[in-house]
Amino acid sequence: MKPIRVAFVGNPNCGKTTLFNAVTGSKLKVANWPGVTVEKKEGEAFYEDWKLTVVDTPGIYSLTCYTIEEKVTRQAVMDDTIDVIVNVVDASSLERNLYLTLQLLELGKPVILALNMMDVVMERGMEIDLHRLPELLGNIPVIPVSATKKTGLSVLLHGVVHHYEEGPKGTVVYYGDVLEEKIKKLEQFIGETLLVHGNPRWIAIKLLEGDEEVVKNYPSQKNGIGDKSYEKEIIQIKYGYIEEVMKECLHHKAGKEEATDKVDALLTHPVLGVPIFLLIMLFVFFMTFTVGDGLKGIFEQGLEWISVNVEAGLYAIHGQPWLISLIIDGIIAGVGGILTFLPNIFILFLALAILEDSGYMSRVAYVMDGIMGRAGLSGKAFLPMILGFGCTVPAIMATRALERQEDRLKTMLVVPFMSCSARLPIYILFAGMFFEKYHALAAFSMYGIGMAVAVIVAQVLHKWEGGEAKNPLLIELPEYKRPNVRTIWIYVWNKLKDYLTKAGTTIFLASILIWAVLNFGPSGMIEDPSLSFGASIGKLLVPIMAPAGLGMWQIIVALISGISAKEVVVSSFAVLFGAANAHSPEGMDRLAEAVRDINPGFGPLNAYALMLFCLLYTPCIAAIATIKKESRSWKFTIGTIAFQLFFAWTAAVVVFQVGSFIFP
Repeated sequence: MKPIRVAFVGNPNCGKTTLFNAVTGSKLKVANWPGVTVEKKEGEAFYEDWKLTVVDTPGIYSLTCYTIEEKVTRQAVMDDTIDVIVNVVDASSLERNLYLTLQLLELGKPVILALNMMDVVMERGMEIDLHRLPELLGNIPVIPVSATKKTGLSVLLHGVVHHYEEGPKGTVVYYGDVLEEKIKKLEQFIGETLLVHGNPRWIAIKLLEGDEEVVKNYPSQKNGIGDKSYEKEIIQIKYGYIEEVMKECLHHKAGKEEATDKVDALLTHPVLGVPIFLLIMLFVFFMTFTVGDGLKGIFEQGLEWISVNVEAGLYAIHGQPWLISLIIDGIIAGVGGILTFLPNIFILFLALAILEDSGYMSRVAYVMDGIMGRAGLSGKAFLPMILGFGCTVPAIMATRALERQEDRLKTMLVVPFMSCSARLPIYILFAGMFFEKYHALAAFSMYGIGMAVAVIVAQVLHKWEGGEAKNPLLIELPEYKRPNVRTIWIYVWNKLKDYLTKAGTTIFLASILIWAVLNFGPSGMIEDPSLSFGASIGKLLVPIMAPAGLGMWQIIVALISGISAKEVVVSSFAVLFGAANAHSPEGMDRLAEAVRDINPGFGPLNAYALMLFCLLYTPCIAAIATIKKESRSWKFTIGTIAFQLFFAWTAAVVVFQVGSFIFP
């Protein structure tokens, strides 16, 4: 029996991928869609004697294509191999989701509406008429499900099999006598012989909308039928129909909308919106430091206990000095030092997850639209920048949501200026060492500077290109909701797991490499690190970094090691300056003393220049590889690396030199 091929289609953030994972379990196959870098997921599911091959498509709002994701999803659902479409919708934002539903119904394939997040609908006191809604959508199956709670899955699979055997339903939207007459004539003109993909009615509607891809394949203008674009009229009719559906099927929503509007009057205020966002982020970093540092003490004590006992054990078994040095000074000092920052990382990710799940982050994009517009980008470009607070890699990948390739490249260039979580240990260490009670403010300033630099660089490039403000943001702001504990936990755990994985792989190997280049030189293993290979490399670059107040070979070697992963800068400092447990207050004092023993003048200004350089210079290897993959250009990738290195050096030099003049 031939497997049924099912495409999961829906708006972004509707829970589609979560539902896909719940249906397919661990039976996943991941690749790229043909010709593009967008990830393709396929899985298997079984219902009675039927085997289902399930395809997870990128989230889209419409089958009218601008972005890579939209083109990929449209190509997927129009593919003749797709037998059934499962349209996953966020039931709590039904009106926003139904526009795509109406477009999918016109494809002439079996469509099932999966109402996800019904628990949120009930929490908000709303009610959906599950008898009337299917009738108004052409008697298609409408099935309530919960992706997070894994309820309704067997009913959904039953609906897929039954609807596959039954076939597609009829037309839903009637466009009026004039347009329907044009649609009928175009259907006759297209016929079965000319049909490339989709059904004749869908093609006819797209021709009337002036869809570029469809117009290429069907020269309707020859018949004088497609005399102009009717896209605006068709969109208005669809939304008019959706409005009627909502009146009949959704109840008790007005009170929730009123509460959302009241909150948005403040949070999306044209003047107060940006300062409020900055205050919220300042509070986030205050909590990251105050609460995180309190919890960090437990990790510090545990690491010190491990270090002391492992060292005692190695001496007890008469371990070789080089092996003891490698394990204690290299691995434990390097990897262990990074692990102690877990509480701070946890609180940062927790705060970002709460802001995202509550619906606030989309408001940030809306508020920033004016600022981004002056840089020639839409507020949509700010979404990858926000993702950059977590990790640069997914932030670079998120630029796929931008329509124009020029905008994607420009955003890829500036996204690495956002402070990813890997830089947070650097800020914590040096702000704690040199800024004492102002350490939270010093660290927060890096986040503010990163955002400002990203916008300014984009604006300069835009002016250089001679462009004007463009790409206005079109975004529907979702209602605020109480963050889901399970969703937040999954998000935070995945981020922490990535951090731990990096500590166990990249940072582990980097710590060993740093130990090796500091303990070996041309004459073999040495005791004086200044005679090591690392020192030789660093000393070559001292004259270049000296104007930035960073003219110490140890700092240069640490910065070079940071290209593998930014956290490695911290572990490298611990190894380079021989400061065990450098993350504790006592360890920070020892590390600061070790730095000043080599350079007595090294102080807060040097530390700030160092933090600034770490903020702006070349991202990690994984981010560089992602830039190459997404841009498909070595020239752009190498140019990005060179630009960021030069910009970081220039900024650090200016700050140090101006600061030295003001505070001699």
